[in-house]
Parts: sequence; C-alpha cells; structure tokens
Amino acid sequence: MRIRRILAAVIATAALAGLGLTGAATATATEQGAPSFVTPSQCREGGGTPRIDLPGNPCVGGTHDGETVD
Repeated sequence: MRIRRILAAVIATAALAGLGLTGAATATATEQGAPSFVTPSQCREGGGTPRIDLPGNPCVGGTHDGETVD
C-alpha cells in the first residue's frame, strides 16, 4: 500500500514537471518574437551598462545584455 502511494506521488511530480517544462518553452518562444526594451535603471540593476552612445542603444553586460535601452 505504501509503495502505491509513493509511486503515485512520483508519477504526479513527473507530470507536473513536464507541464512546467512545456510552459517554459512556450514562454521562451513568445519572448523571442517581440523586441525587448529595458529602462536605463533596469539595465544597471541587471549588472549592465546602458550605452545610449552606441547605435541601437544597447545594454552591455549583465542579465539584459544586448537589449535595447528605451
């Protein structure tokens, strides 16, 4: 009886993990379609430097590297 409960918990966990991976893949595909803009403060908070003097006004470095500073 105990083994059945453990097995049911393992299967439920695996199913939920699979749904989470599917949701993450969908979110990534959606984000790639639209251009991303960040504010200068968001760029700095992410560890980057807003380079509005360069063509395209990129955020250089950090978590928003390459995103356009608006």
